[in-house]
Amino acid sequence: MSTFDLGSLVNTNNIGREIYHLAEKLFPICRSITGDGVRESLRIIADHIPIKINEIPTGTQVFDWTIPREWNINDAYIKNGNGERIVDFNRNNLHVLNYSAPIHKKINLEELKKHIYTLPDHPDWIPYRTSYYDEKWGFCLTHNQFMDLKEYTYEVLIDSSHRDGHLTYGEYRIKGEIEDEILLSAHICHPSLANDNLSGVALLTFLAKILQASKPRYTYRFLFAPGTIGAITWLAHNENIVNRIKHGLVIACVGDGGGPTYKKSRVGDADIDRVTQYVLNRFSQRAVIEDFSPYGYDERQYCSPGFNLPVGLL
Repeated sequence: MSTFDLGSLVNTNNIGREIYHLAEKLFPICRSITGDGVRESLRIIADHIPIKINEIPTGTQVFDWTIPREWNINDAYIKNGNGERIVDFNRNNLHVLNYSAPIHKKINLEELKKHIYTLPDHPDWIPYRTSYYDEKWGFCLTHNQFMDLKEYTYEVLIDSSHRDGHLTYGEYRIKGEIEDEILLSAHICHPSLANDNLSGVALLTFLAKILQASKPRYTYRFLFAPGTIGAITWLAHNENIVNRIKHGLVIACVGDGGGPTYKKSRVGDADIDRVTQYVLNRFSQRAVIEDFSPYGYDERQYCSPGFNLPVGLL
């Protein structure tokens, strides 16, 4: 990239605070792989950078995958025998199995337990569980909440819908001096999860904001898409340009005190692998470098055998 004065483009004393505030604004929104939560989040990002929002209809074939029905949710709760909301979607959207089918009925405790997910090893945590491609209903509770359930007739409500609609993703392309591209990608499907992956979304938003004021050598493409199906969809609709991608990073879980950790691309010794390892090892004694594996985030899709792009995970 051509050299430029970072200090003239951004107040480096405030940039961390601004990234945090964007993540804070996005945090309450209930996102999934489709739906209004993704659209609302992308509109907030668009207040900072001029992203293009793409809508791909339900039923569209993307290689051997199919765009699923769109999911949206209005409300959800579990009421005890006294009519009190003991579990409330409006207090924490993680309480609902993401992509849950709708339900409204009264059931006994034995039946309710069949539809509850907990983390016994972390009794104060609410787990994040999904049911994207297997239609069922459910709630996620702390294990302590689960253990406190008593023999009531419970009222359960999940006011959700599965309808034909769209999968939505956003991208922003900053044209450089050459057509060769650097791809920077973050998944935007997770609901109230600050580190995974609002940290990546917010970081890339402000990186794009800085770069758009520069004159980069490479062309930069920023992609905000639902995990797995979003990256697959983007690849299916951009097969004619993926050969331009010479370097790439998936950004995830960059808001905690661990790491830095880098997982190499499937190529293993691509320029992005060597450069990232050099930088991390030079500036951090705690850097962890891992070989590629087909488990993780969207580097799996970008590095799949049909594309084998030089994209690592930071």
